[in-house]
Amino acid sequence: MKKLSLVVPVYFEEDCIAQFLKETIPVLKGLGMNWEIVFIDDGSTDRTTEIIKEFAVNAPEVKLIEFSYNQGKQAAVSAGIRYATGDYLLYMDPDLQDPPDEIPLFVSKIEQGYDLVFGIRKEKMDSGINKIYSKIFWGTLNRFTGLKIPKGLAVMRIFNRKFADKFLEYSEQNRFIEGIFIHIGMKRTEIEVSQRKRFAGKSKFNFRRKMDLAFNAIFDFSELPLKLAVNLGISLSFLGLLAMLVIAYIKFFIFDFAAGWPSLLSAIVLSLGLQLFFIGIAAIYIGKIYRESKGRPLFSIKEFTNFE
Repeated sequence: MKKLSLVVPVYFEEDCIAQFLKETIPVLKGLGMNWEIVFIDDGSTDRTTEIIKEFAVNAPEVKLIEFSYNQGKQAAVSAGIRYATGDYLLYMDPDLQDPPDEIPLFVSKIEQGYDLVFGIRKEKMDSGINKIYSKIFWGTLNRFTGLKIPKGLAVMRIFNRKFADKFLEYSEQNRFIEGIFIHIGMKRTEIEVSQRKRFAGKSKFNFRRKMDLAFNAIFDFSELPLKLAVNLGISLSFLGLLAMLVIAYIKFFIFDFAAGWPSLLSAIVLSLGLQLFFIGIAAIYIGKIYRESKGRPLFSIKEFTNFE
């Protein structure tokens, strides 16, 4: 019999967990297949892990991985994929924005022979400002990485064991999961899913975190910053040379003039600023190479619950 693993990263979700389990477990029991829910706690200090463990006492299918400290959602999802044992893995958040009753739809679609099925939101239920943030975030990513991430992408998606094993071959520390999923390729499709408002609490994925993730994704999946720096450097060098020729022509053939300190100082400041900008871009790439060369584990785990 096939087995479905739910991969659910959690971080300060004490107000959502109980309701998530109450809605999700009956759906999983009705699938006619084996199942497990793998929660990955990213360093919560509220009652999130306590509530999960209370359910896990009487439900061995409910499993928990506890990080030693907050290491980020990308690492949490990666840990869940590594330790999940299902033939199919379905990744979703516990805030109930993506309804658990959509799970059978994903299972039915993946069993048609696909390796990955993305959920696409019919309508995003976020506030107006969050919709603007998301539009900026996804627009920035698609424009500067060339990944062609589907518009309206939901958190909820399902993939098979072959796809999960391919994902685990990606060992980079700074990871952008949506980018990796797109980069893997394989046979992929999309289905529309409904979305609710968040059951409780506030999203931890705020504008600053979205922009940090977009920034890292651009540097991880694109050489565009380096290419822009080179092209800008060539253009400015050409303009500088052209300006020197124009100034020399005017000085020697039209009228003589004395060079002023303000223009010279401005040129020096501009030159230094551009040099620091280019050095900064190179330093970011070098820093990423340095971090990857250390070969540190992607995550640090404090405790397992209901794992054999």
